[in-house]
Amino acid sequence: MNIRGIILEGYSNSGKTSLLRALKRYQAQDEASESSVVILGEHYSQILHNVHGKFVRLSREQHLDLLKSRVDLIKPLNDWANFLGPGRRKSRGLFFILERFHLNHRAAFPEADEIEITELEKQLCELGANCILLTLSNEKAEERIKSRNPDEWVGKPREDMEQACEDLIETQNNLRIQAAKSLVPTKEINTDRKDWNEYARLIMEDYGFA
Repeated sequence: MNIRGIILEGYSNSGKTSLLRALKRYQAQDEASESSVVILGEHYSQILHNVHGKFVRLSREQHLDLLKSRVDLIKPLNDWANFLGPGRRKSRGLFFILERFHLNHRAAFPEADEIEITELEKQLCELGANCILLTLSNEKAEERIKSRNPDEWVGKPREDMEQACEDLIETQNNLRIQAAKSLVPTKEINTDRKDWNEYARLIMEDYGFA
């Protein structure tokens, strides 16, 4: 196979963007790794978007179409590499990273018919995708939420933070449920230690992506 990829899923404070940066560094420093890389952050695949200053939430159909369009960007590149025939990973290989993708869709629309998202997941598997679900221990939820924008919580009622922690924990549990249903192979990484470089090494070496 000339293509392989990683999908990063998790709650907003789980560390997806930090790990994405670490994976970029790791892959770039590997002399034998792919020269061709496609990396799409969550702004290219999430459900809620800031469009000219206004927040717009996509419907299930709109979001599914968006995910399909992103996969359709990658598939022709893989087809071309396969057309060229076998070659070294560095020259013919393609490495991709996607942030907030199929599990985000499943979690947002749990009552929807699974046929279409399952078909998309089949295509992701054919492209060598593996999913990494980033999570936090429940007792670390408040600390991580505050660390992102500490000034935001100054003077706010305690109930607001308690609700934010509940939302984080509930979302994590929902993502675990959806990961068990998904066709895309998924591994969970606890990010309490924020050791992004070690998590990247673990993914690329111990999980067999290297």
